[in-house]
Formats: sequence, C-alpha cells, structure tokens
Amino acid sequence: MLIKLKPKKVLLIGGGAVAKQKADVLTKQNIPFDIVTLKNNTPYPAIIKEFEISDTNGYDVVIDATGCDKVTNTLLKNKNFLLNVVDKPEVCDFYFGSIAKKGDISVLVSSNGKSPRLTQVIRDRIEKILPTNFEIDRKKDYDTIKKETSKVFIIGCGPGAIDLLTIRAYNTLKSLDVALYDHLVNPEILDILPKNCEKIYVGKQKGYHHKKQDEINELLVQKAKEGKIVGRLKGGHPFVFGRGFEEMSELTNEAIEVEIIEGLTSAISAPTEALIPVTLRNSKDSFMVVSAHLKGSRVNLNWIDLLHRENLRIIVLMGLSRRKDIKNKALEIGINPDKEVYIVSNFDNKQMIKTTLNELDKVKAKKPAVIVF
Repeated sequence: MLIKLKPKKVLLIGGGAVAKQKADVLTKQNIPFDIVTLKNNTPYPAIIKEFEISDTNGYDVVIDATGCDKVTNTLLKNKNFLLNVVDKPEVCDFYFGSIAKKGDISVLVSSNGKSPRLTQVIRDRIEKILPTNFEIDRKKDYDTIKKETSKVFIIGCGPGAIDLLTIRAYNTLKSLDVALYDHLVNPEILDILPKNCEKIYVGKQKGYHHKKQDEINELLVQKAKEGKIVGRLKGGHPFVFGRGFEEMSELTNEAIEVEIIEGLTSAISAPTEALIPVTLRNSKDSFMVVSAHLKGSRVNLNWIDLLHRENLRIIVLMGLSRRKDIKNKALEIGINPDKEVYIVSNFDNKQMIKTTLNELDKVKAKKPAVIVF
C-alpha cells in the first residue's frame, strides 16, 4: 500500500545520522516535516527538547529515528498516527522505499522494511535504464512505449580479466535484454548477463569478420527499435580504437538513446601487468597510443619517426602482425636496432617478452598483444 505523505503532517523524532537520512528523503520529495530532538546533529531546524508523547499531537505520521526502545514503546502504547520505526519493520505501519525518478516517471522499490540497501541497489539499476527524455502520453500503447524507452549501452569490457571489469559495466551487463559481443570479450563476462539475454556474436579478427560494421550497426538499431535494452560489448575501452563513436553516431541518428560505459584499455593495463610504467619521471614524460592497423587492412607507420624521442613511451595496439613493417621502417629512418621493445600478450597469463627492434619480427607471441617502445 502506498501512502501519500504530502498533505499529511509529519513528525521526525531524532537528531542523529539516521534522522538526517530520513530528513533528506523527505526534503527530496518536498514533504514538509518537523523535528523533535534533545540534540540536533542534522542541518535541519528542530525543536530542542526531550521527547514527550504530547509532541505527536496534531501529526498524522511519526517517524522514530532515535534507536531508543523507550521512545518506541511510548509511541506504540499511545498510537493514533501512522508510525515508522527505523530498523524495526515488524512495528511499522509503512516503510520507506527507494524511488527511481526521471522527469515525471517515478518507480518505487520496497523490501517491506527488510533491506533498505537492497532497494537502493535496485533503484540505482532502474534509474540507469529509465529514459532521460520521454514524453508521457496516455494514448500510447504498450508496444509504442516499449520501443520509445529502449536504450543501447556501448560497454567497454576491459582487457580480458573479469576482475578488471568496472562496477558500472558489471551492473549494466545485468540489465540487458540483448548483447552483441566481440571476440575479445572474456566468456566469463558473458556469464554475468541475465539468463534470458539474447547473445549475438559479432566478432572481428584479421582477415575474418563474422559481421561487417554496417551489419552490426543495423542490428543495434533493429534490436533497439524492438524495445530492447541492448548492450554492445567491446574489449578494452569503446572509444580507444573500438569504433564506439561510429556506432553511437548511427544510433543517435536514429534518435535512439545511447550511453557509453567506459572500460580499461589494454594500452594502459598491459604494460602495467608487465610492470612497465607508461610514464616515468626524468625518463618518459609523455606517452602515445597508436594502432598499426588501419581500415582496409592497411598498415599505419606514420608514427615511426617519433621513436627518435627517448622521452616518449609509444604503445602500439594491433601491431603484432605488422612487426616486420614496423621494424623495416624504423631501421630505414635510422632508429637504433638495439632499441628495447616489449611485447605483452596473453593478458590473462601475463606473458611479457623483452627484445630489440632488430629482433622484433623474430620472437613468438600470441594475440592479442601490445607492443611497447
């Protein structure tokens, strides 16, 4: 049962942290209230006195946030109002729920007083999927509203290890109806998805694309227009050589709401796992991340001349199959053949190979890999 508090007179008893929490909730919902307490540690005005049952006269709702059994027992014996006693659901006439609110849409989550923290977690997850811009119209039918409230999350799933997934990504994964995932996404991450989530593999590898980018874009739009909560799961960070912006643009052009969920890029995590600092005081005062692979299987060597700069750390993604090209171009422009190079691969098992520019194309390493100069 829901109780509308706004037209009712509300008394809050207590002046500690718990009372402040309840006062914050009432204030957020624009519900007027009075506080009675012997000592006020809240920022709200209060009547400073020892509580007496006569203080409840004229109030429709009383909230006991004192934690004092004597006060609670007095209230229970002389009750002619609706009562909420914090952390004692068995004596409450009503409970505080957690409200997810965006615009005119409000969703109340209640555990009947048993676990306020649980309702807060669920509320936060609901808020994440509520549309930010939605016009309420009584005439719209269910299917129309479902389509208009769909959303796509472009999710960075990090460099592979499940414990490098961000909390935001973890929580978002649990809310999806459909997941389109790449070949670099750890299968353990897919286990986080709801059991009824539709999983669609759209991975790309050199020389073989299970789905072309245009097909992926079309799938994202199609699933969103079906009224689904859609996740586009990518290895690393979606905006670091991840085509995340391309997909976001396609969706926004179709007026579909999109949210980017950041992930840890292997450009930072792989060197760190191998104990290679990306920057180092008095030695490497800046760093650069490049891709050796361009659209249409073209090689990118425009950055090679920067290897002359000893203060610059250069991190090369998608460069393992281009090692010979990198080596030849670097030697051609006079880079020291003995220049140290690291290859970090097989991220889960932390394989690190130390070599030189001259030997770069001769060492054996597994994909995916990051080359560090």
